[in-house]
Amino acid sequence: MARSRAEAAGRAASPLIDAVLEFLEHVEVERGFSPNTVASYRTDLEGYAAFLERRGVRRPAAVSEEHVRRYVRERLSALSPRSVARLLSCLRTFHRHLVTTGAADADPTVRVAGPRTPRKLPDVLSVHEIEDLLDAVDTSTVLGMRDRALLEVAYGAGLRVSELLSLEHSNLFLEDGYLRCMGKGSKERVVPLGSAAVQWVRRYWRDARPSLAGAGATDVVFLNARGRPLTRMGFWKILQKHVRKADVRERVKPHSLRHSFATHLLEGGADLRAVQQMLGHADISTTQIYTSVDREYLKEIHRSFHPRA
Repeated sequence: MARSRAEAAGRAASPLIDAVLEFLEHVEVERGFSPNTVASYRTDLEGYAAFLERRGVRRPAAVSEEHVRRYVRERLSALSPRSVARLLSCLRTFHRHLVTTGAADADPTVRVAGPRTPRKLPDVLSVHEIEDLLDAVDTSTVLGMRDRALLEVAYGAGLRVSELLSLEHSNLFLEDGYLRCMGKGSKERVVPLGSAAVQWVRRYWRDARPSLAGAGATDVVFLNARGRPLTRMGFWKILQKHVRKADVRERVKPHSLRHSFATHLLEGGADLRAVQQMLGHADISTTQIYTSVDREYLKEIHRSFHPRA
């Protein structure tokens, strides 16, 4: 668990601290939240609990709407609106849990509005830029074959970086053209895999991966030069290397391939619900941001080619 009750033994116990620790155990063990999410929740809630206890609030049921409002206002002086919105989301989840478990009768966050945050459109490469990036990889080498297969799957299946790097061979169904991955909250989903990605994964697995794996027994598909699973930093370096070679643009983020996957599907006429399922979004509103990208693309085409634009 992210932080056990025993770890809190060195400080004065309170029902509020106990509720925080129980909640962290709940989201990690029962809801399967990722270690990063649990760590983020722990940091947020420890700060929140300290704020409340300084004001004499030591029981979950004693937290009022005004307490939440004051804490949000205080954090706005130190954090960006986007960070405070994420913090408030954590507090909402915490207080809903308290109501569900009977530790509190009401949720004090219900009527607390979050700060307005600018809608940030995802960074998307054009189809031409994707082709240039993939073609820039020298596939005459072992690492080149790995890199081409890696980028083909990242773009071809729209996986999150964590999903891509933890992908195991037993979850590849190349004959049928799909893969299975474990997404956020330990939710499993099936994603189609196009013929180009299938071709490069097969070639990499046959001609390159044995040289990388050595005597290693790991089932993880993508390995580094030492035969270990690729890390986030390793993937970032691989991506930047080929971005520079392709002269695509100054900066492409690892998630850009996932964003491009979704945007290109919608530009081609794909159903929003289908794209939501392939991305593994719990809420379709998260997927809808890509329709905004599509509209921006159409506006750019209009500006570029219409004589009266």
